[in-house]
Amino acid sequence: MDKISELKRLIEDCSYPVFFTGAGVSTDSGIPDFRGPNGFWKKNKPIYFQDFISSKEVQAKYWNQSIEFKSSFESYLPNDGHLAIAKIINSKKCGHCITQNVDNLHQNGGLNNSQVTEIHGNATYAICLDCEKKFKLADIHKDFIRLNEPPSCDDCEGIIKTATISFGQPMPEKEMMIAQSEASKCDLFIVAGSSLVVFPAASIPLYAKEQGAKLIIINNEATDFDNIADLVINESISQTLKNYLE
Repeated sequence: MDKISELKRLIEDCSYPVFFTGAGVSTDSGIPDFRGPNGFWKKNKPIYFQDFISSKEVQAKYWNQSIEFKSSFESYLPNDGHLAIAKIINSKKCGHCITQNVDNLHQNGGLNNSQVTEIHGNATYAICLDCEKKFKLADIHKDFIRLNEPPSCDDCEGIIKTATISFGQPMPEKEMMIAQSEASKCDLFIVAGSSLVVFPAASIPLYAKEQGAKLIIINNEATDFDNIADLVINESISQTLKNYLE
């Protein structure tokens, strides 16, 4: 049996699929891998969380980066990989998507917020670090440009930041607990577009496997987890999954 036929069989036979997606899912939408040769962090020095909360000057630099990032980010659309993942989960009427991506393309591609756990946050809105009030990113950018100073919460005067997890920022406890719970109850865990090198997120597929799930890895390059996977496909995610859109 060829690998695509085996993939279809495993998905059709499972009762509760969980996807774990990384940057490779969104590169086919035109979004460069953050750590790749043309990635955002090759052109911009990462800002660490402790530096951000400690300095107004660093916050201003951060928001200038955010404006640049958003201007190049808004035109991206879900690709066949996003659409296929949504179709599989919705057709099963169960399952979940855990993502390392911050682009909101899984939701734009057909999943609702309850079906997606974003363990590295979301770059399409902002949040107060104290009271957790949400803000439209466009409004924050507009105020930053108008006032030429970092924004603060209009409810509690707390620091506002995009709802992403920055370098040095603690992982979100709630989302990590949900991810672990989903990994424990699935019978098929599909890694798509992740090199599985960023921890603790990369430990989630291993946990699913230890709990008895079948493990599939779809990634352009080999990963350190390939030796424990039940099926490995080193091909484009969108090309591999597009069969489910037909």
